[in-house]
Amino acid sequence: MLSGMQWLDASLFGLIGLLIGSFLNVVVYRMPKMMERQWQVEAAELAGQEAPAQEPFNLMLPRSRCPHCGHTIAWYENIPVLSWLALRGKCSACKAGISRRYPLVEITVAALFFYCIWSFGANPSGYAWCAFSAILLTAALIDWDTTLLPDDLTLPLLWLGLIAASLHWIPVSLNDALWGAVAGYMSLWLVYWGFKLATGKEGMGYGDFKLFAALGVWFGWQTLIPIILMASVIGAAVGIAMKYKSSLREGGYVPFGPFLAGAGLTALVFGPQALRQFIGL
Repeated sequence: MLSGMQWLDASLFGLIGLLIGSFLNVVVYRMPKMMERQWQVEAAELAGQEAPAQEPFNLMLPRSRCPHCGHTIAWYENIPVLSWLALRGKCSACKAGISRRYPLVEITVAALFFYCIWSFGANPSGYAWCAFSAILLTAALIDWDTTLLPDDLTLPLLWLGLIAASLHWIPVSLNDALWGAVAGYMSLWLVYWGFKLATGKEGMGYGDFKLFAALGVWFGWQTLIPIILMASVIGAAVGIAMKYKSSLREGGYVPFGPFLAGAGLTALVFGPQALRQFIGL
């Protein structure tokens, strides 16, 4: 049974998760646009042209605005969950709808942070799993929206896992974490090239390799098979459902990263051993 202090710690981090979730909504929206801007600059430099002048655009600037009318969002309109409820999911200026995803992301991050501290404690292990959850959820949402898995997310997730394993913050030896990274990356790399040689098409992106490698670090190479099986089955089911409803995006593809991330979060909640037992390993 948890002590009062454990409940207090978990609840405190749940509140912190609400704030982090609000920031992650900004990251999900802005990081792909920041990447596109950087690509434009690099393309201009390669072409020997002057890069186009651009206003500052990063995770801090400019201030958040309504995408419909340009209304600058005041601080009291940006309180996690509460502001969305108070505004009834609408912009205070133009009354355009505000997506339900914003409060849902905030609540999800709060729940994940609460779970991590409740399960692992208010210590480096719990903090590491909080970071794992936040980065993984952010990567999944960006991939679902844009089919991009930024290196700025997948690579820090991988390196943080290796550091956590080396410092014994997670129950995976450094050896298993290292080989998890190798096996995760190489397995999807081989699938990618096998599919491309057979069909002439690209079945997935390199970001998927890096994300799977990161999951191999956090859970060890032994858990890669149940993770990939879960992600593949759920991804196929969602793809079939979207095709049946004619809601597939142009090109008829479904990004794989969100399903890898979902399997990773499932492994966090139920434990990698439970996943391995589920498929008889």
